[in-house]
Amino acid sequence: MMIKQTLTQWITTGIVVSGLALAAPAFATTDSTNYAEHPQAQQLITELGDEGFDSAEVKRVLAGAKRQESILKAISRPAEKRLNWGEYRNIFLKSKRINQGVSFWNQYADELQRAEQTYGVPAEIIVAIIGVETRYGRNMGSYRVVDALSTLGFDYPKRGKFFRGQLKQYFYLVRDEKVEPFSLKGSYAGAMGYGQFIPSSFRSFAVDFDGDGKKDIWNNPVDAIGSVANYFSAHGWKSGEPVRSNVVITKAAQDEWFNNGLKPELSLTEWGERGISTRNDLAGDNMATLMRMESNGEFHYWFGLHNFYVITRYNHSRLYAMAVYELSRAVVEKRSAKAG
Repeated sequence: MMIKQTLTQWITTGIVVSGLALAAPAFATTDSTNYAEHPQAQQLITELGDEGFDSAEVKRVLAGAKRQESILKAISRPAEKRLNWGEYRNIFLKSKRINQGVSFWNQYADELQRAEQTYGVPAEIIVAIIGVETRYGRNMGSYRVVDALSTLGFDYPKRGKFFRGQLKQYFYLVRDEKVEPFSLKGSYAGAMGYGQFIPSSFRSFAVDFDGDGKKDIWNNPVDAIGSVANYFSAHGWKSGEPVRSNVVITKAAQDEWFNNGLKPELSLTEWGERGISTRNDLAGDNMATLMRMESNGEFHYWFGLHNFYVITRYNHSRLYAMAVYELSRAVVEKRSAKAG
């Protein structure tokens, strides 16, 4: 049997989350938006009520959510769709971020090694994800998560269904983790913590990696490390296998072969039959997708292998996956050089 517990009860029982005592939320909004009265909110309120939530409290939270015009502007211009590879790479492959990655790895070397042993995901990939996402916790987002998810769920029709689903997951998250719903902040898309998990990812993959009884990806880098590793493991990371390989083109290639989806659909043997091969010593049954990326007016070519595809499960962009991979290699090289 599910027990209803109001948000007010969570607050007045003196819950402490992420090391901070929680205060009662301010439900006032500065504009006329009242998401509790939005027509599409009624289904969410009904569903959560049927699943054990106090409907009045759900309405209070939605009424306190604020529409953020800057969120709608940001989601309409994602970097992955307006930058080429060279421009995108320049954001993430700077010396400062690489050095920060080395420092993060050195500080949490034992935890990263344990994550690699537990989940089979290389430490450098975990480090690179956290570096690309938040510069190692330096930029985890400033929007209230409930504002971001409500704005996108109710005022962004293109993906409203998805974000209303995440808003529903968020109600479960704050109940399960005993978090005051207005306390958490994240990105304009409602992603949270060091690794920028959306609510459904948090509920599915976040772990208490340091054993303190809390899954805290906002203030605890150890939990974030374990959670990122768990995410990659659950999405099929193959330990010890490569991420990408070089490309040798010996026959005329058709334009539609390049950047044709993220999931590898042809094996290296099949690509070889088309006159496209790799210098790397890889088995012919490795599945690969053919990529062409522009940088400084020139095109560069690679095969994205299975583990490259796994990285795109974190963010559905080949530019993103390439940035993660190259940052991981840069951090490894810099760390090795400093150790030498």
